[in-house]
Amino acid sequence: MTAKVSPISFRLLPDTKAALDKAAADDRRSVSSLLDKIVTEWLEAKGYLEKL
Repeated sequence: MTAKVSPISFRLLPDTKAALDKAAADDRRSVSSLLDKIVTEWLEAKGYLEKL
């Protein structure tokens, strides 16, 4: 069973958004998928989220 996801929105500076778009495309991911990966890895590294 897949966990429910919670939508989130926030604002980014145009240069940050452009870099994020490019990074996602380069990694063949959606922006949402890349942000999920970045946030999850950061939370795991800081000990806020248990590594799976």
